[in-house]
Amino acid sequence: MTDINFTQETTVSNGKPNPCDVTSFIELLFFAYRDFVSDPDVILQEYGFGRAHHRVVHFIARNPGISVAELLDILQITKQSLARVLKQLIETGFIRQEQGAQDRRQRLLFTTQKGEQLFDRLMEPQSRRIKQALHQMNADEQMIAERFLSLLINEDERELAKRMSKKIKSKVSL
Repeated sequence: MTDINFTQETTVSNGKPNPCDVTSFIELLFFAYRDFVSDPDVILQEYGFGRAHHRVVHFIARNPGISVAELLDILQITKQSLARVLKQLIETGFIRQEQGAQDRRQRLLFTTQKGEQLFDRLMEPQSRRIKQALHQMNADEQMIAERFLSLLINEDERELAKRMSKKIKSKVSL
């Protein structure tokens, strides 16, 4: 495995990363993602669920009454993939769906109490991990980290992510 070292050689005089050294950032993202999802993966296995279930539960819990179409826009997966995951979550009592009031063809999604409990269990280790990292950073470093992550998102999706992030900030206190 590659040893990741941050030395003076990784930056140029203006303090920005050396473009030839982005491999270190890529590897850090791989490691960070691996560890970020590892605790929820263990919880999901208890139910026979995977990461797609996690994302669906997360965004429904964060957006009660979200339509299937809106969820598809956020997740950017096929209808078929979402239908399979939703079917499992509905049949096992984590998600419920209702018809839209104005458009009866519209399916609105909500977490059940059981779904909220799963959401909380999945959020806890990830929230703890992020809080621990943020507590080791000053306010400027936190803003830089947030900007960096935002810039990794496709430009046309940043506004959606920003709206979701504001909801998260209001719910998770540091």
